[in-house]
Amino acid sequence: MSTRFWLFIRLFRESFLFAFESLRVNKLRSILSLLGITIGIFAIIAIFTATDALETKIRADVATLGNNVIYIQKWPWVPEDGGDEYPWWKYMNRPLPGIKEMNEIQRKAESADVFSYVATINNQTIKYESNSIENALVLCVSHQYDKIKVLEIKDGRYFTENESNSGKPLALIGADIESGLFPKGDAIGKSIIIRGFKLNIIGVVKKEGSSMVGNSSDNQVIVPVNFARNLVNLKSDNVDPFVMVKAKEGISNIELRDDLRGGMRSIRKLKPKEEDDFALNETSLLSNGLKDLFRVLSIVGWILGGLSILVGGFSIANIMFVSVRERTPIIGIQKSLGAKSYFILLQFLVEAIVLCIFGGCIGLILVFLVATGATALFEFDFALTLSNISMGLLISASIGIISGIIPALRAAQMNPVDAIRAS
Repeated sequence: MSTRFWLFIRLFRESFLFAFESLRVNKLRSILSLLGITIGIFAIIAIFTATDALETKIRADVATLGNNVIYIQKWPWVPEDGGDEYPWWKYMNRPLPGIKEMNEIQRKAESADVFSYVATINNQTIKYESNSIENALVLCVSHQYDKIKVLEIKDGRYFTENESNSGKPLALIGADIESGLFPKGDAIGKSIIIRGFKLNIIGVVKKEGSSMVGNSSDNQVIVPVNFARNLVNLKSDNVDPFVMVKAKEGISNIELRDDLRGGMRSIRKLKPKEEDDFALNETSLLSNGLKDLFRVLSIVGWILGGLSILVGGFSIANIMFVSVRERTPIIGIQKSLGAKSYFILLQFLVEAIVLCIFGGCIGLILVFLVATGATALFEFDFALTLSNISMGLLISASIGIISGIIPALRAAQMNPVDAIRAS
């Protein structure tokens, strides 16, 4: 067993040296041959790395919506019939969820723990003295919002229940609002103006970073919904009101969903045969849609990279045929000295694998460099994972086997006398 092992090590070493010598002597030919493998591995692994980063980011952002939270809304996130077409005309005339409905469903839904009413006012100008920020989002929330959406408050505090219920002109601001209006970080106790109303800042939310689902608090001003009645009509489609409901500990989303559905149908007095005139949205709807998206991206990566690898495979096969032809006399001498056919076969097969792995490593290095640069430029962690590295090397080795097997078999089957005469 040990003799065979050391024989393989010696064979691998010799094949590696042959491959390295082939690269050194025929630089241009070798570079052109490896280019296809390099580009192919780069294309596949780069797309997979980008897809992994995108998937991680989106799933993390979706998770901030709450895995145990259901959103009672007018509009569903995906078609309710499970089809591909979104029948917006079917949902357009639905009534908007209201605060009174939230209070009623709160009494009916025994499986629910926390409720919060939320309305959004987009594209607002926030002013402080001579400074102003445009396109900010004003989030109008009922008191228990902070028990559903995790808010890390850097400075100050959240609203008290009395402040929320009485509609005090108070506000929490996001990190981008603070940096834009208060560069020195002294926002607490200052007053900002929204739509002509003055609000006192009582808290600053810690920077969260960008969100793929628009759930970041960085560019938001959070105000009590009872004060927001002064700013906007809460029964308007423009503010897209909805109710967030968090399940009790140990209650599944399925149980909560059934409980809420029964309660909402009862509140809106819907007959048994009537369709729901509300939507119950949850993060699983987005997660299921993401699976299809990332599956398509993976297929695109395989197609783009596969074409380059196919070309690279033909190039490696060509360089191996040339290598066999150039070393035909050496093969004859080796066989005449007692070298077995499998020794010759493995010699050229290992050389092809080494060449492909070398090209694959160059592709992986390029992916690493691009990923490092992209991470520095964007708020994404483009990490070249161990699984993607392993995949790249495995694909490279597989292409080496496929491309080198026929030239290696041809070399192994040579007649030693004919091979020596070829010199």
